Amino acid sequence: MEWLNAIVQGTLLGGLYALFAAGLSLIFGVMRMVNIAHGDLIVLGAYLGLTVTTVTGLHPLLALAVVVPAMGLIGYVLQRGLLNQTLGDDLLPPLLVTFGLSVILQNGLLEIYTADPQKMDAGALETASVAVGGLSLGVLPLLTFAIALVVIAGLQWIFYKTALGRAFRAVSDNQDIAQLMGLNRRHIFGLAMALALGVTAIAGILLGIRTSFDPSIGGGRLIFGFEAVIIGGLGNLWGTLAGGVILGIAQTVGANIDPGWQLLSGHIAFLIILAVRPNGLFQRVSG
Repeated sequence: MEWLNAIVQGTLLGGLYALFAAGLSLIFGVMRMVNIAHGDLIVLGAYLGLTVTTVTGLHPLLALAVVVPAMGLIGYVLQRGLLNQTLGDDLLPPLLVTFGLSVILQNGLLEIYTADPQKMDAGALETASVAVGGLSLGVLPLLTFAIALVVIAGLQWIFYKTALGRAFRAVSDNQDIAQLMGLNRRHIFGLAMALALGVTAIAGILLGIRTSFDPSIGGGRLIFGFEAVIIGGLGNLWGTLAGGVILGIAQTVGANIDPGWQLLSGHIAFLIILAVRPNGLFQRVSG
């Protein structure tokens, strides 16, 4: 039962990692861009949620109604005003610019919120649990996993069943031809980043409810997101969920063996999968 509990808890943890990774996967799938500042944007979402809950008294989950649109707007402005200028055949400019953005975000959050760890108060939701077959499952991890399923299913639907999704796929396949067919790729890229940061806001608030956070933790969230994306396969949204679950299970099983092995076991699982399947477990879906 102990090992089964570790696997189940790891699966639920994987839902949070999938939310960390979904925005990365979407942006890479549309723009072929790697956003080094993604982890710090997750933390920004958590701090915006903290600010909204502190000022208005709203429950953190209700604060999503404010934070998600705000992060979406930030994403659109950021892409149109800065990141579009870096895109091209060379992968280095967006890497350098998003690295600089990461540094700016960390120092800006440090200046505004200080280095003291913060945490959002979700009340009884944080400790509530349900008994399932002899296991005690936290309501918050269950809710997080359910939200991850809904978010990824929603992104999948947008990407493959809507006009916006067709535009995403068109500029991803060939930007120049898409532009000739009347699509404004700069606007489409802005919408993609807005959608990605909307998902990032959800991840940030759920992170802020689950554990304490400070301006310096973005790098760790970025690594978890990268590993989940690469395990699942770049640009494959359901693969991202599978990657998050695999990473979460590896960590909880490792922690069950020795608490000091939690993070190490996740990295080892990532390296083993990368060695066996360099392109990830699942190919990018087309069509």
